[in-house]
Amino acid sequence: MVKNKWKEENDSIIIDVPAEFDFRPNLDYLLRDKNEIMYKIKDKAITRLISANDKRMLVQISAPNNHNLHVRFLAGTRPKSVKTRANVVNYIRDWFDLDTNLAPFYEIAQTDPLLKHLIQDFFGLRLVGLPDLFEALCWGVLGQQINLGFAYTLKRQFVEKFGDAVEYNGENYWVFPSFEKIAKLTIEDMSEIKMTVRKSEYIIGIAKLMASGELSKEKLLELDDFKKIEKELVKIRGIGPWTANYVLMRCLRYLTAFPIADVGLQNAIKSLKNINRKPTKEEILEIASTWKGWEAYATFYLWRVSYNF
Repeated sequence: MVKNKWKEENDSIIIDVPAEFDFRPNLDYLLRDKNEIMYKIKDKAITRLISANDKRMLVQISAPNNHNLHVRFLAGTRPKSVKTRANVVNYIRDWFDLDTNLAPFYEIAQTDPLLKHLIQDFFGLRLVGLPDLFEALCWGVLGQQINLGFAYTLKRQFVEKFGDAVEYNGENYWVFPSFEKIAKLTIEDMSEIKMTVRKSEYIIGIAKLMASGELSKEKLLELDDFKKIEKELVKIRGIGPWTANYVLMRCLRYLTAFPIADVGLQNAIKSLKNINRKPTKEEILEIASTWKGWEAYATFYLWRVSYNF
């Protein structure tokens, strides 16, 4: 496993990646919806705005050999501080989950009837994350009980209304709205966004918990126990087991997170097993019995199938 290995060459940062990484399937995943607003992809390069140490850096991420990541700072945003540049590297490593050793997962998947073809088709795909807790919780709430396309539309409306942007070459690059800003809003302030009143209430409530210091990524991680964190998350109004496991999986990086009621997961299993009905919870648990310790990655790879429906 490669950890925190990077070097600087000229104006670029080169981030070393594990053997089980290929830029192409990750890029394909990030291209799954044209309404994505948090980054832009052009000519096999990702451009996005990253916040670190109270600074905002516009970075372009590419992989000329589809392996090691090359990072360039755009629009004069290269920070002078090595610490800030290191934090940008850490954000990117977290985003692409580069510090997880996937070799044991691939070993398990090689003999699994559902996963063995997926690891061939998508070899090198990492569990692309949402490092910011507020963004992960909001995305979980926005995605509840609607299709993925509409969820992206809501996110775009939310970010354009309340986020901040840097303009570069005629394009806006956005940072997700801060919980401090959202905590001060009323339901009426959110009325232009085509989400339910209840979802608006949930998001403002989450923002207030974070603004008060009651809820933070650090506090959750300090619990150091999957079940304890899940229990804390579901105490929050608007956060059920699905959203809690989604956040545990994509933000807090628990490999055992398993959003078992997820429609995309169910549809992928239904398609791969060629059955004409939704699999039951008991059937999914039986199928997943060989994934122990890797439920999050198995789910993510199965989601990759469901995006083709």
